[in-house]
Amino acid sequence: MSIIPMLLKEMEQEAQTTRKMLERIPNDKYQWQPHEKSMTVQRLANHIAELPGWVAMALTTSELDFASNPYVGTTIDNTAELLKYFEETLEKGRSHLAQTNDDELKKEWTLRNGDHVISVSSKAEIIRMAYSQTVHHRAQMGVYLRLLNIPLPPSYGPTADEGSF
Repeated sequence: MSIIPMLLKEMEQEAQTTRKMLERIPNDKYQWQPHEKSMTVQRLANHIAELPGWVAMALTTSELDFASNPYVGTTIDNTAELLKYFEETLEKGRSHLAQTNDDELKKEWTLRNGDHVISVSSKAEIIRMAYSQTVHHRAQMGVYLRLLNIPLPPSYGPTADEGSF
C-alpha cells in the first residue's frame, strides 16, 4: 500500500486549518511580536506559508546545505498576499507529492550546514517533519493571535472563541 494518498490527505487537512489561521492576521499587526526573542507576526506567518513548499524541495533535491544556500525568508506584509503565497507553495508541494512514488520517498535526504550534518532522513520523514513544523508554528501563531485578542479558529477541536466546528 502506498503512503502517498495518506500524505496528500494529511496535507489537505492541515492546509484547511492553516488557511483559517493565516486569514485572521490583521494587516496592521505584521511587525508585532510578543517578546523581543520571538519572531514578528510577519516572519512567523511567512514561514508557515512557505512550509508546504518543503514537500517539493524534499522530493526534488537530496539535501539542503545552509552553508551554500542560506535561508532567506519571504517578506510579505499583508494577508491577501500571504494567502496567495500559501496557496502557491501548497499547490507546488501537492503536485510534486502526487507525481512521486514510494521508492522516491524512501531515498535519503540530508540537512546540513557545510560539513556539519544536522540530520539524514528519508524523504517521507522530511515531508512529515514539514507537516509537524506547520502544526508547531501554527500553534505559535495561535498564541500570538490570542495575545492580540483575535478570535481563534477551530483546529483539532473547538476553541473558546468559536465553540464548535
